Amino acid sequence: MRLPVLVHLSQNPSLIPSRHFCTSIMPRYWLLKSEPDEFSIDDLQTQQTGRWDGIRNYQARNYIKDMNENDIAFFYHSSCKQPGIVGAMLITSSSYPDPTATEKGGKYFDKRAVENNPWASVDIKFLEKYDEPLYLPQIKSLPLGACPLTARGNRLSVIPLTDEQYQLLHREAKLLNENDE
Repeated sequence: MRLPVLVHLSQNPSLIPSRHFCTSIMPRYWLLKSEPDEFSIDDLQTQQTGRWDGIRNYQARNYIKDMNENDIAFFYHSSCKQPGIVGAMLITSSSYPDPTATEKGGKYFDKRAVENNPWASVDIKFLEKYDEPLYLPQIKSLPLGACPLTARGNRLSVIPLTDEQYQLLHREAKLLNENDE
């Protein structure tokens, strides 16, 4: 009699058919970029909750669609004097159609979306703001492996992180902020 071979899912994640079918697996990690004059960590801290919307890049949109409730994301300020990770937030919903795509006259209006809205958004909740941000030069000095954030010319506003990348960035941010106190 031949016994079945047991494979732990963390050793072979391809055995998981889709995150949409598996809601009890561990959270995934993300880095979400925003220009601080558009929407900043201070805005989210004041509001406590919000919606991550206005994404008009198909690859970033696909990453948004992969998000689930209880995923964790770093908040990254981009296109500013000192870009970097400034805090963390919780994803509080699965993705849903981005309502800004159908708001006529709005900044993110897409006339093609009126009949079939391809754009996605998620709800977010403030977790923490770092007193001392983890700036891009510091991030680039870390052994992150193949992290799109450190790739030259990367402009993607939604970046998936591996567990190892998240843990390393989280540890570095915590160390910076412990030394600040």
